Formats: sequence, C-alpha cells, structure tokens
Amino acid sequence: QVQLVESGGGLVQAGGSLRLSCAVSGRTFSRYVMGWFRQAPGKEHEFVAALSWIGSNTHYGDSVKGRFTISRDDAKNTLYLQMNSLRSEDTAVYYCVLSEGSYYYTDPEEWTYWGQGTQVTISS
Repeated sequence: QVQLVESGGGLVQAGGSLRLSCAVSGRTFSRYVMGWFRQAPGKEHEFVAALSWIGSNTHYGDSVKGRFTISRDDAKNTLYLQMNSLRSEDTAVYYCVLSEGSYYYTDPEEWTYWGQGTQVTISS
C-alpha cells in the first residue's frame, strides 16, 4: 500500500502564494507518476499537475499553467505544488495522487492512490 499525506493548505488573499506538500510512504514502484487534483464545492475533480518520476516530465492543467509548479524532493520522498498568483477560483480541496506506470492521466478515475486532501481557500 501507498500512503499520501498532504499539508500546507490554508487561507490566503488573492494574488498570494502557497506551497502544498505530499509526503509519500509505503510500497515503492520502479516507474510511477504523481500529481495533484482539486475539487471545488459542487464540482468534479479537476486535473492540476503531474510529474513523471522517470525523466521528470511535468504537465499542467490549462487553468494553472504559468502560475503553479510541481516538483519533488527525492531525499524527503515528498511532492510539492508551488502555487503563485492565486485567484478565488483556485479555492478547492487539493489531493495528492499516485499511480504506477509512466503516463499521466487527466481523468481522476485512472489514478490509484489518493491522499486525504488539504483545503485551500483564496479570499478576494
């Protein structure tokens, strides 16, 4: 089993920044992809970003391109999401995800492991 624990959410004013962290533990894989989804109240899960462990390829949803950056720290087994220029529409619960393999998916159904989520609220 894989455990994903998010942290770093909170309340911030529009235009501000936050950095989310996701600590990974448990089973390991030779090839895997990690990422972030978010879910605003009354809406479906939205793909935010993904990072392939092999090659460090990154991918972003259109709504966050140029503002969010996904990265990792191998020594700490931690995934990060740096969020800048935050907007009220970024308000959501943010989830860390992981799947075995080399390809990322924007469909939440394709991801195997999910964290418990961390709330991000942007005040205007």
